[in-house]
Amino acid sequence: MKVLINSVLALCAVALLYLCYGSIMGPIEFDKARDAREKHVIASLINIRDAQVNYRNITMAGYCDDIDSLVAFVKTAQLPIVKKEGELTDEQLENGMTERKAVEMIEKARKTGKWNDVKKAGLEGFSRDTMFVSLKDSIYGKDFNADSLCYVPFGNGAKFELETRVDSTRSGTPLYLFEARTPYEVYLSGLNEQELLNLIDKQDKLGRYCGLKVGDVEEPNNNAGNWE
Repeated sequence: MKVLINSVLALCAVALLYLCYGSIMGPIEFDKARDAREKHVIASLINIRDAQVNYRNITMAGYCDDIDSLVAFVKTAQLPIVKKEGELTDEQLENGMTERKAVEMIEKARKTGKWNDVKKAGLEGFSRDTMFVSLKDSIYGKDFNADSLCYVPFGNGAKFELETRVDSTRSGTPLYLFEARTPYEVYLSGLNEQELLNLIDKQDKLGRYCGLKVGDVEEPNNNAGNWE
């Protein structure tokens, strides 16, 4: 009987140790795994932000409101690069010469074959030639898989949510806003469920978005991420 009681007490002690270990190490292990996953999610959101900024600059419109369309843009867009040779002197600038005038003068000479005006203006060796390179290769690198841009890391095939909005400033100028986001439940799935619920509850009580996002369609924030 005494042996049985001792065995039961020993099992209880082991169970208590296990529970204590879990209560201490559970949050630590959850935070460690969360940090590791969020590094990848943040990197993807930064890539989306870069794509949105270039989309707006190249199309001269607002931000893209569809993640698949944004991926297609990254695959096909060409980025203009200006190759510069020569600089205007102080004397030329004082005489009213500008880079635009100089380029127009040189372009006219190329078409007509008459270079006298170019020589008189001292523009020999001056050129501004625009060439186009792949946006994907230039911004992300040749090995970047553009198709991966829309998928949330550790999200089991889930895509980032994308939202846009056009507001107006006091002067009436259009104010373009975008937001790319993904909730905790998507990329933290499979981790400690109770710790995930605790995290969501904490963020919800603080009035914060329960996940990671970049940009904001409710309040302009210069396209900042909520981790910054």
